[in-house]
Amino acid sequence: MEGTVVAVVLVAVAVLLVLRSGMRVVNQVERGVVFRMGKALPSYRQPGVTFLIPFVDRMRKVNTQVVTMPVPTQEGITKDNVSVKVDAVVYFRVTDPLRAAIEVQDYVFAVGQVAQSSLRSIIGKSDLDDLLSDRERLHEGLALMIDSPAAGWGVHIDRVEIKDVQLPESLKRSMSRQAEAERERRARVITADGEFQAAQQLANASRIMSDTPEAMQLRLLQTVVEVAAEKNSTLVMPFPVELLRYFDKAAQHFGSGAAPTAPAAPVPAPAPPVEQQP
Repeated sequence: MEGTVVAVVLVAVAVLLVLRSGMRVVNQVERGVVFRMGKALPSYRQPGVTFLIPFVDRMRKVNTQVVTMPVPTQEGITKDNVSVKVDAVVYFRVTDPLRAAIEVQDYVFAVGQVAQSSLRSIIGKSDLDDLLSDRERLHEGLALMIDSPAAGWGVHIDRVEIKDVQLPESLKRSMSRQAEAERERRARVITADGEFQAAQQLANASRIMSDTPEAMQLRLLQTVVEVAAEKNSTLVMPFPVELLRYFDKAAQHFGSGAAPTAPAAPVPAPAPPVEQQP
């Protein structure tokens, strides 16, 4: 009787050990690809606890999170013969764990190699201006170039971004001088435009004052007041504008042979008191 109990206990322990050796835990961000006698099963295991046949099944876990992989700096010559150094970053994730485990030995390394060759290719097909200002289009082109072979490995390329474009020092100095010249040109254009507008305003003001004598007289009085307010020793005497116009008309009539009529005596504006410094 005692031998039977011992045998049952031993069998139970053996069964527990076998079950324990066949139990696996798949994390939330993983998928389990099961190989049975060396052959991959068509379906992979979902997150949670799963059981394998001891000594028969083998499981490989594949991470399905987005992988951020920096691309080493690649040196190349652009389409317009400029030597540059460019680095980038690739965001990708596994969408088919079965292919990622079977079709390629190391999908991370494979994606990195394709990314480097694609980056060198895109450098040779692009102008320098495109690398500096039209990066969004280059990002889309790089993503398509890398995603084409990666799709066969069960990998999807989410996004590719160019991080930095390193230029030769001589080219940097040339671009700096060009930018400075462009800023100077714009400043001159703005200054010339301002002077042109000011000249137009002065011409309009002169036309209005010539058509309205009272406005000219008021402007003259305003100028006299401003000069006198500075408390200097200059004596300011207002000169009647009508007298200047009389001389102008006299010169015109003198040329035609007719005598001009004298204008009415203008009423002189009261001159403000002017302080004289000793």
